[in-house]
Amino acid sequence: MHNPEDRSFIGHPRGLGYIAFTEAWERFSYYGMQSLLVLYMVNKLLHPGHIEDIAGFGPFRHLLEIVYRGPLSVQALASAIFGLYTGLVYLTPIFGGLIADRLLGRTRTITIGALLMAAGHFLMAFDLTFLLALTCLLIGVGCFKGNLASQVGALYATNDNRRADAFQIYYLFINGGVIAAPLIAGTLGEVYGWHYGFGAAGVGMLIGLAIYLSGRKWLPPDSAIMRKSERAAKTPLTHREKMAIIALLALLPVLTIGAIGNQQIFNAYLIWAQDHANLVFFGRKMPTTWLITLDSIVSVSFLAGAVVFWRLWSKKYPEPAEITKMGIGSLVAVTGFISLAMGAAIAATSGGKVSIGWLITFHVLNSIGFANVFPVSLALYARVAPPALSATIIGIFYLNLFGANNLVGWIGGLLEKMPATRFWLLHAALCGSAGIIFLVAGRLFGHLLAPSDNESSAPSEL
Repeated sequence: MHNPEDRSFIGHPRGLGYIAFTEAWERFSYYGMQSLLVLYMVNKLLHPGHIEDIAGFGPFRHLLEIVYRGPLSVQALASAIFGLYTGLVYLTPIFGGLIADRLLGRTRTITIGALLMAAGHFLMAFDLTFLLALTCLLIGVGCFKGNLASQVGALYATNDNRRADAFQIYYLFINGGVIAAPLIAGTLGEVYGWHYGFGAAGVGMLIGLAIYLSGRKWLPPDSAIMRKSERAAKTPLTHREKMAIIALLALLPVLTIGAIGNQQIFNAYLIWAQDHANLVFFGRKMPTTWLITLDSIVSVSFLAGAVVFWRLWSKKYPEPAEITKMGIGSLVAVTGFISLAMGAAIAATSGGKVSIGWLITFHVLNSIGFANVFPVSLALYARVAPPALSATIIGIFYLNLFGANNLVGWIGGLLEKMPATRFWLLHAALCGSAGIIFLVAGRLFGHLLAPSDNESSAPSEL
């Protein structure tokens, strides 16, 4: 039974262990598929002999070319599909949160989502069902993602200082799944056949569902059950809560701009690296998808480093507010995109390929920055969200990635139209603009997002 004082999982409630392992396998399945998606489309699916077999693809392509105002090359078409899919992945959690909060409860909604995701991965094995597979994945992630994240915060009492650590652990497990995904699913797909990689992703999702259901008794009470017992005692939102929600909504466009560069790693970055980077490592050319594993390993390292850094910092100095950390992190990430631009400029001058050292530098600098952006912003939204709207607010948080990934698809198409140096400097400018706005916004309305007087602690960073 769920007990907020439980410390049986590395000092945290046992339920956190089940949630963390479930999310690790879900991320394994999701990123296993996503690391292959653009490469699969560019190298096989969107070429003659395959593209004609995709059910409903003719009208779908026509619609995309209307939106993009003209015919799309294979790379631009793949980028557009990637952007649309990965954008919608972060829109559907709003509806998943509403379904869980109002109708089915978290357990049923998460279970349905996991089954739909597994079906989507397996349907990727066939050209005919490509669009149906993406549809199943979109609905499945919507039902799964925000609801599982909202259960992390629900494991703790309002004044429990462990909540911040819980989200840190949660993100570490996420990155563990992301690290394994390209090594297993990515390698299977690139080396042995695309469909083996997609199949591995489907199996991973089923493992995650089995873990979640096996630990159900250690998780918080289901939201739908809570609504029935609490409906009579339901209280309206306070003025402070309303203003805080408005502030969270105002931050979404800034988060969107700041996330574009990081999300491009799964799209144009892979295509650019495949064609223009020297990926020979110890005498062997590594699969392009392994760059995702590299990024995840570096991300985990600096995520843990950020936790240690801010804890040491807080012993001597006041710890910055979440929005300040987000601004600092975004500005640090700018230097990563500048390193890609420098590598591209040097390669263009010499006529060779971009050294892998520039790519590693990019991943290091970008990961240092985003260790203080993505998990910190999720913790901010989870803390500020009123309890009655927790899953819905988490779903709204993912709107920033909906917008970012749609823009990633459009901007990724520019890779063929501008020099790589300018392409990466564009991403640096977007990320830098977001960082400056975060810092200014913190000065203007940061007080609306600060912990209230009766809230003794909040998750400050992840």
